[in-house]
Amino acid sequence: MKYIKDMKSFRFTLILYISFLFFPLSVFGQEGDMKEAESAYNGGDYEKAISIYEGVLKNYGESPEVYYNLGNAYYKSNKIAPAILYYEKALVLHPEDKDTRFNLQIAKGKTVDKIEPIGEFFLSKWFKSVQNAANIDTWGILGISSFLFLIVCLSLFFFSPKILIKKISFYVGILSIIILIFSNVFASAQKDEMENRSSAIVFAATVTVKSSPDESGTDLFVLHEGTKVSIKSTLGEWSEIELEDGNVGWLQSKNIEKI
Repeated sequence: MKYIKDMKSFRFTLILYISFLFFPLSVFGQEGDMKEAESAYNGGDYEKAISIYEGVLKNYGESPEVYYNLGNAYYKSNKIAPAILYYEKALVLHPEDKDTRFNLQIAKGKTVDKIEPIGEFFLSKWFKSVQNAANIDTWGILGISSFLFLIVCLSLFFFSPKILIKKISFYVGILSIIILIFSNVFASAQKDEMENRSSAIVFAATVTVKSSPDESGTDLFVLHEGTKVSIKSTLGEWSEIELEDGNVGWLQSKNIEKI
């Protein structure tokens, strides 16, 4: 029995050692790739930078920084549709990033389609702007902090002998509840956007939007590359899309790329 325990301990130690050995190597590998891509970008070799950044995404997963850099490299290569796509992807992960939003607006300025959004209810617009003031991690930290504040306030309210402290803890507790609710709502909304991505970018140079999911459908309007659409539903090789101005129609799914 002692031998078995020793072997288990040995295996655990070996696994732990290997984990610590290779974890920093992966980090250093990513940093090395990022520096190489940055060097290629600064040297004007945007295609090489794009190739390296896409390799980083494939090997190490999503990153708002890599998406942002990819957007810049594609923009410098005069490939507006993928530039917009990767700026949008970066904003899904970090909606509060002002540099990404600025660059996205610059890229959108080079698209052919100028679509005017329909009027949005001011409360909905306010909700969205506040939600995008921070990312999901920040809202999560704020929610946990407000919950802890609430626990402290409840303790002070019920157990403090001083009336002033009871009053202060009561009002601070109410504020903590409000912050806790909004933090959870905002974090939940951002999580839903990250998991259920229903927006896409048109990648075809031009595409005719149909009234039905087939080639015989009536031509409704034409879209150009770089235009953002919302995917309402899919049917076979077709997607039903909606524009910011409310126009709806069908196009082949191969002509768009999901954010």
